Amino acid sequence: MKDEQALHVLRGADRFNGRWVNDKYTLAGETKTVKGHTLHRIMALKDIAYARAGQLGGWIESEKNLSVSGDAWVAEGAHVLGDALVLGDALIFGDAIVSGSARVTGKARVGDRAWVSASAMVSDDALVTGKARICGHAQVGGSAWVGDHAWIEGKVGVFGYARVRGHARLVDDEWISGEMMMAG
Repeated sequence: MKDEQALHVLRGADRFNGRWVNDKYTLAGETKTVKGHTLHRIMALKDIAYARAGQLGGWIESEKNLSVSGDAWVAEGAHVLGDALVLGDALIFGDAIVSGSARVTGKARVGDRAWVSASAMVSDDALVTGKARICGHAQVGGSAWVGDHAWIEGKVGVFGYARVRGHARLVDDEWISGEMMMAG
């Protein structure tokens, strides 16, 4: 029962007749295969910050990938698969991919062709764009921005108003914060 209660808190769903009620989005009936995973297109059931009722969204592997509470959304073209989770008021857009056990939460945004994977977390008001890669146990938070072709991997943290861009690469036990800017 504790796992079920934890899932309820995580997803913010209401329970009705033994099932979780999702009044935010539905699986639209359209599927495709990406990296060996069958993904389902979503459609908004009600107006939220990033979508209007009836609007098609992006692609998720299962309803466990997108919280039914808050304004979290996967926009058209974006993909969330594996055990990855988008929650809070986060937005995945463009051709971005969130996979593995990654988490995108708060008001974070992941877009363009960025890829967040493994156990990485993007939170708060952080922005990950371009062809940036966030993987391993990396964390991007605060109002940080990671873009272009930057690669953040391992136990790395990018916080505050830090900017990582160009071809910069941060690997294992590197932390930047404040108003630092790293370009490569």
